[in-house]
Amino acid sequence: MLTDRPEWKALSAHYTDIKDLHIRDLFTQNPQRGEAFLIELNGMLLDYSKNPITTQTMEKLHAYARSCGLEEKREDMFSGAKINHTENRAVLHTALRAPKDSTIKVDGENIVPYIHDGLAHMQEFSKKIRGGALTGYTGKHFTHIINIGIGGSDLGPKMAYEALANSNKSNISVRFVSNVDPADISEALQCADPETTLFIIASKTFTTQETMANAHAARAWFLKSASNDAHLEKHFIALSTNIDAVKSFGIAEDNIFPFKEWVGGRFSVWSSIGLSISLAYGFDTFRAFLDGAHEMDEHFRTAPLEKNMPVTLALLGLWYRNFCDYGTYAVLPYYQRLNSFARWLQQLDMESNGKSIDNEGHKTTYNTAPIIFGEPGTNGQHAFYQLLHQGTSIVPCDFIGVIKDEYEIGDQHTMLLANLLAQSKAMMEGKPIPEAGKPYKNFEGNRPNNMILLDKLDARTLGKLMALYEHKIFVQGILWNINSFDQWGVELGKILSKEIMNDLQSPQTESNDASCRTLLRHIHKKLASS
Repeated sequence: MLTDRPEWKALSAHYTDIKDLHIRDLFTQNPQRGEAFLIELNGMLLDYSKNPITTQTMEKLHAYARSCGLEEKREDMFSGAKINHTENRAVLHTALRAPKDSTIKVDGENIVPYIHDGLAHMQEFSKKIRGGALTGYTGKHFTHIINIGIGGSDLGPKMAYEALANSNKSNISVRFVSNVDPADISEALQCADPETTLFIIASKTFTTQETMANAHAARAWFLKSASNDAHLEKHFIALSTNIDAVKSFGIAEDNIFPFKEWVGGRFSVWSSIGLSISLAYGFDTFRAFLDGAHEMDEHFRTAPLEKNMPVTLALLGLWYRNFCDYGTYAVLPYYQRLNSFARWLQQLDMESNGKSIDNEGHKTTYNTAPIIFGEPGTNGQHAFYQLLHQGTSIVPCDFIGVIKDEYEIGDQHTMLLANLLAQSKAMMEGKPIPEAGKPYKNFEGNRPNNMILLDKLDARTLGKLMALYEHKIFVQGILWNINSFDQWGVELGKILSKEIMNDLQSPQTESNDASCRTLLRHIHKKLASS
């Protein structure tokens, strides 16, 4: 058991020794603390000085990481070992951004040529769509794309599309549809023209319930205007591994962009799942996105643990969760184009490490993934920062800032940066001397937070930032001895929903539990009276 390891016990004893220290006092004791707890990587800076840690804390955390075999297991992932043991799969999203001359083998086969053949297909297709060589069935250029997917087939590309909105002006707008709620697809179709709309159906198996329901709705809508099934080939493309099902849907083979089983859904934006980015902003932008992620891959793989960004964030997360007992984590990007970053990270983190069974099949006796939430600043300041500053729960935060502004509107970006730095300072420092007779104005501070500063937000930097969090989550899986790459916890609800679908269509049903039967009868009664 992890908690029986001497390194874990040493961390527990150390926490008892320093738990009453205020972060503010650590800065008083060491005026150079800001420089000591800092890592830089080509346009990205991580300042982790505003945490309840000392140099000894980090030394003990690094010792624990090494006792878990982190460095060896890191190499296992990069080399293609089947570390997703419950599904007997390699985990190689990192290979998707590897250079063309790399060699990465799965079952004895170098997969890099396959990856770059796929990228060449994406490049050629993007060039033809953007340049007008491929048009709709009436000869008009495409102006709209509707990406139909869910989970990793939606959150990653949607977040990246929004984040890169000012990186390369596009004549093609992208709308993302994920929810099986008919409002989602209906509202997307209301704004679309069948002659100029391209549909991307993103489903690894081409059987995902929500995605296929929306795909068939889009198909029916399109055929009302096109009236000929042959026109589907010009307007529908698929990102999938189920070639036969895709062809049966009516999608041409040249419009199929496959990927392999070693690409997990929430790590799939680097594959053809990211095609919407290439279509909207050009393949060069997508390539820069991959290159930025690869730069972080190399840093993670080669930098010593003591100067390794993903490892540092992961170890701090372990410290918060298992020794400080903080159960929630906030990610606060001070840049509006990162509006969907926290939602993307929620899936990445909570689906990866929201586990309570370890790699040996035992129930864990320690906490794993925290609850993740967030909102761009300054919006969040007027929503939930009250709790962050004075609430009874301490919530560690990652602040993310962008130094160079692309929008020249007054001094608003300067104001944004001022708020970013002020909130980080206030959470750490607090207000040591409250106003007399006004205890409600007391700020205790001592709220841990990290600061990630980006020189600018472009495709390369976004790729680097996303890969930073991917690797952080992988490291935490090692530290907690859990499999970060399966997601069995989402399966039961899918199975039950299919059974209940039948019950909703059969008013006489008496299956299910007493609560569900009562709810079904209520629904049937209301539908019958409408």
